Amino acid sequence: MSESIFFVSERKRFFRPLNSSRRELIADCLRALYDRLHGPGADVSETLNRESLRDALMSIVRDHHERNLDQLDAEDRDELSSEEAADPVQLVALIIRVLLGDGWLEQFPDRNGLVVAFRFTRPGKLFAEALWALNRPSRSRQRNMRSCRNALDALLADGGDAHDLVDAYEYAERVISDLNDTLEFINERIRLVMVQSAETAQWEDFLEFLKRFQREFSKQLTVDSATLNRNAIVAKVELLRTQMSQAKFERLEQQLQDVAAWAVAEHSGESVTDWMLERIDELVNAAHRLKQPSVLRAMNTYVNRITGLIQQSMMLRTGSDRHAYMRAVTLIASQDTSSQDRILARIGERIASAEVRLLDPFSFKLRTVGQRRKASLVSVRPRPPREARLAAALETAQATAFEVSHISLIQKMRAELRVFQHPVKLSGLPVATALDVLAAMQMVEAVRSPSASDLRATRLPGRVDNGVFVGYDYEIEFRKTS
Repeated sequence: MSESIFFVSERKRFFRPLNSSRRELIADCLRALYDRLHGPGADVSETLNRESLRDALMSIVRDHHERNLDQLDAEDRDELSSEEAADPVQLVALIIRVLLGDGWLEQFPDRNGLVVAFRFTRPGKLFAEALWALNRPSRSRQRNMRSCRNALDALLADGGDAHDLVDAYEYAERVISDLNDTLEFINERIRLVMVQSAETAQWEDFLEFLKRFQREFSKQLTVDSATLNRNAIVAKVELLRTQMSQAKFERLEQQLQDVAAWAVAEHSGESVTDWMLERIDELVNAAHRLKQPSVLRAMNTYVNRITGLIQQSMMLRTGSDRHAYMRAVTLIASQDTSSQDRILARIGERIASAEVRLLDPFSFKLRTVGQRRKASLVSVRPRPPREARLAAALETAQATAFEVSHISLIQKMRAELRVFQHPVKLSGLPVATALDVLAAMQMVEAVRSPSASDLRATRLPGRVDNGVFVGYDYEIEFRKTS
């Protein structure tokens, strides 16, 4: 039982640095130290002594944007926001002491240099790697579908053993993980593209998405596609089930007792080998039937929304250029003669390079009676049948059944705040119907939109767990005006 307890000994307050007043600085320091010790450019021949540790953290402290600590409440202040921490040198020493005391770093004797060196503890290294990987571009080739197929080929060979089966199982699990990561990334881009529709950063995000698509996502849809590799993997699994000799099957069962003790504990049925083969089949089929189509739909939605915004932006820009002439005519009409001459002269200088061409009057020809009758008949659109109208109305109703307008949510929240005369918590909102659930899930986003500048949503330490969704609890109130 004691082996499963994490918060013991020096790890009793392990996450305290990441919840301190300088948490962003601590996170940057952990990323820098991980890159220094375990990154691609790490010098493994040199240990990290106290002087090099201080130098590595000093550059981060000096470059870090200082947080306005004057706005902190008394209970939020800690040793990292004290007067001692105002000096960069003392702040670096304080950070080192905190990371050592809370179990992120540890000291060990370097026998080669005869000095005391520093390194990450095992949990410190794992969590620092997660922080470091968040800001690092992915280099994964995402070859898990092909790797699973190759591992099964190795297992079918005469020298195949339990290690090949375990490799195939792990690769199949990573297929689902890769597709989930891709789906979450695209859904996040879809959410942000509408929130940032008036900003230019979204075009840069779209270009970055195209580069990432070429680098990573295109592999999932081509050579690493679940659809292309699924049939081969299913066929190999079936060969292993039907044509594996009894001696090899018993050898695999014996090897799995040592190689995959976790599978022996988790499997259902009489055979661990059959259970792992069944799980590989299920994972690959789930990637083919569920995950990859979801990724394709999400990509299509994201590209369609970006395309719509681009077209809207081009139309608005074209319209503004077209209406500029009308504004110029209105401005000239309201001026006196001298001002009109001066404005016209300036406009003439700007459009002097323009070339004006007029249509030849002889190119205009009146249509004959037959042509006019034919044009009028063609221009009349046929009335769709009743079944088509019903299908279109049903599709529209299904598409808009669970749409919740931010404007309506804001108006409803304003009315409740005026009636109750006190802040409203997110956990107190009703969840009796599906529309209530959607309203509760989108309430914070609606309150933080530009159209709700008079409202404020403050995150509370508690969480919402109402049987439908789990998340942070918020308190919504009118913004105080001085």
